[in-house]
Amino acid sequence: MTTNSEKVGFISLGCPKALVDSERILTQLRSDGYDITASYDDAAVVIVNTCGFIDSAKAESLEAIGEAMQENGQVLVTGCMGKGDDAARIQSLHPNILGITGPAAYEDVVGAVHKAIPLNRRPDPLVDLVPAQGIKLTPRHYAYLKISEGCNHRCRFCIIPSMRGDLVSRPIGDIMREAEGLVNAGVRELLVISQDTSAYGVDLKYRTDFWQGRPLKSNLLTLAETLAEFGIWVRLHYVYPYPNVDALIPLMAEGKILPYLDIPLQHGSPSVLQRMKRPAAAEKTLERIERWRAVCPDITLRSTFIVGFPGETDAEFQELLEFIDNAQLDRVGCFQYSAVKGAAANALPDPVPEAIKQERWNTFMAKQQVISAAKLQKKVGSTLQVLIDEVEGDRAVGRSIADAPEIDGVVHLDALPGLQPGDWVEGQVTGADDYDLWMT
Repeated sequence: MTTNSEKVGFISLGCPKALVDSERILTQLRSDGYDITASYDDAAVVIVNTCGFIDSAKAESLEAIGEAMQENGQVLVTGCMGKGDDAARIQSLHPNILGITGPAAYEDVVGAVHKAIPLNRRPDPLVDLVPAQGIKLTPRHYAYLKISEGCNHRCRFCIIPSMRGDLVSRPIGDIMREAEGLVNAGVRELLVISQDTSAYGVDLKYRTDFWQGRPLKSNLLTLAETLAEFGIWVRLHYVYPYPNVDALIPLMAEGKILPYLDIPLQHGSPSVLQRMKRPAAAEKTLERIERWRAVCPDITLRSTFIVGFPGETDAEFQELLEFIDNAQLDRVGCFQYSAVKGAAANALPDPVPEAIKQERWNTFMAKQQVISAAKLQKKVGSTLQVLIDEVEGDRAVGRSIADAPEIDGVVHLDALPGLQPGDWVEGQVTGADDYDLWMT
């Protein structure tokens, strides 16, 4: 195998939060003078940024590590599987691996690359060009903006705190400087992410920081108001329905930030939520959603749910179905509960049989599909603004304000001459199916 002694291969797995970690590592490596390659054959070392949230994600990560070891042999592992028993398992499977580091361990990863393939020269700023906004793994017109790391909750099904620690918020000035660089580079949509976006700033005691000489409080409302000044799409993800979120809804009604919230609700039965140790009650959530819609009728609400959590009874599952009937959420994902090593839920009694999990998942998705399809049908005849993601021949694919990339539906339309990804267009909706829209 022929390799370039200063080229690094990179495999990024998992959620958008892990993608941001990958971007930061790649940006630092590029700044240090390393080249990035998409080929095993051309890489002197391959970094695999792993996901360890659920067993299927771990299996994908292990498969990627195995492939990288087979195809290249010089492999560094980082990310959520880089700690504890998972790291020991990787080391056991691949004793010749170069190194293993945990999530968000940027300096450790970069240091391991320098050790594995020392640079033969100093980086030259005229040659080793790095965009002002850093290396991005998303298309040029949208980017993820991570505002904090870790989580203070101890939900029984989740091992994120053990992997990423307690909440650590970034000072608002740092976030705004990053956002400003992204907007100046052509980004037209910022997707605000963290493990718990609603809790942003609580660990900082919402202290004042500065951007462009302006004093700004490090809290979610101030951040949303200030990001809105860029005049681009600002979309909020992983927002728990805390009371402080209510203050964001008028901003959405005024068109300052997108009328869109991604809220990880997980269940609709109070007793299941209690066993999960979730921070919000189903009844209060429904009341809050009703108030949000009164202020901003066009708000789009996305959520995820778990069926088959240990001890979930038929009656509790029916409560979940009643909840989604009442909530009428626009976008919904659903997962069958699976035990994750290290999760407190593993010790709970009365596991739900796999066949029942599958049956409940089918029932849940069928019900939600009817709700989602009806909501999309109501948009036929309306006029939408669409951000273009892809153009191929005479067809284009974009997203409306109701559609986050990768997880929601899309809008199909004719590509007029000169149309490019990142353009905004307006048109009338002419058709809909269960997930997507068509417009002219």
